[in-house]
Amino acid sequence: MKHYLQFKDLRADEYAYLFERADFIKRKFKAVEKYQPFADPDRTLAMIFEKASTRTRVSFEAGMYQMGGSVVHLTTGDSQLGRSEPIEDTARVISRMVDLVMIRTFEQSKIERFAAHSRVPVINGLTNEFHPCQILADLFTWLEHRGRRSDGTLDPGALRGITVAWVGDGNNMANTWLQAAQILGFRVHISTPRGYEVDPAVAGVPRGDFWQVFDDPMEACRGADLVTTDVWTSMGYEAENEARQKAFAAWRVTPAMMAQAKPEALFMHCLPAHRGEEVDAEVIDGPQSVVWDEAENRMHVQKALMEYLLLGRL
Repeated sequence: MKHYLQFKDLRADEYAYLFERADFIKRKFKAVEKYQPFADPDRTLAMIFEKASTRTRVSFEAGMYQMGGSVVHLTTGDSQLGRSEPIEDTARVISRMVDLVMIRTFEQSKIERFAAHSRVPVINGLTNEFHPCQILADLFTWLEHRGRRSDGTLDPGALRGITVAWVGDGNNMANTWLQAAQILGFRVHISTPRGYEVDPAVAGVPRGDFWQVFDDPMEACRGADLVTTDVWTSMGYEAENEARQKAFAAWRVTPAMMAQAKPEALFMHCLPAHRGEEVDAEVIDGPQSVVWDEAENRMHVQKALMEYLLLGRL
């Protein structure tokens, strides 16, 4: 049994498999061809939300139903988690009744405690420290647009050697990008305001030549194959919003910043986005932006991930 709590929980060869499966599953979806490996026997996904969600809920719920399974949706108000039941006890009970659990919560330690007492695979739908499903979707989206072989198939090896520019907060997304770069062999240029840097100990990565820090976001974007960002104030940090608005003013992704990247560079954002704050409307709504493909691909990569965790390689 495998859990997916952070990006480094899987190996490079497993990611290559997941990207290829996601491509297969997405093609089935676009052709309106039924593909339901979870229908017989029926598989059930429990989704536990301590943080609100749009894309995470819809992508997991729709994806599980499309694969022939069932879904149980829980919030802290719907369960004993909101009434101080120990996480370990909740894990012991829920994992006896379902086949798979997705949790979207605050501290990474919560999902790790749950997984340690679960009988079934646990997936990180987002924590303060990591967002592996989002980076899985982002990498798949880049491969769709820039990493296909001449016969149209995905080439996961095309990720090796590319440069990703991260502009903004040293948050869960930045941490996960660094883990992905270490495993898959690409580089990340990180540019954050002072005081909002990535902490390698939290990110779970060593200092190495696969990532570089830039004080100037323009320099971070120079020669990049992908430029990506996130909101300046993530959920749970609302009290810091005023201070962050001032600190991040020079870290808005602008057309001038995108011009520093390669001409064929893509722009991504995990959404929701605030036009005029972390990104200009001309960028997110412009020709280099693939944010809508990126959002849709959450569902397809998560379907491949759930299939792999429950059924292994097919």
